[in-house]
Amino acid sequence: MTDTSSPSAPDLLYGISAIAEFLGIKQRAAYHLCETRRIPFFKIGKTVCARRSTLAARIAELEAEGR
Repeated sequence: MTDTSSPSAPDLLYGISAIAEFLGIKQRAAYHLCETRRIPFFKIGKTVCARRSTLAARIAELEAEGR
């Protein structure tokens, strides 16, 4: 397992498994978040991808909304 919190970790999360691992959730939950547009993502070919920095910013927005 790679350290996803390391500053030297690449910003690109390639594949739903990488996104799920970063978020600490199951792959099916990550698919659901993408399908319902609750998290920002894009595709490279047929592979679902996201940026760590963009997901972290979205999580911060959701935290701020909850306060």
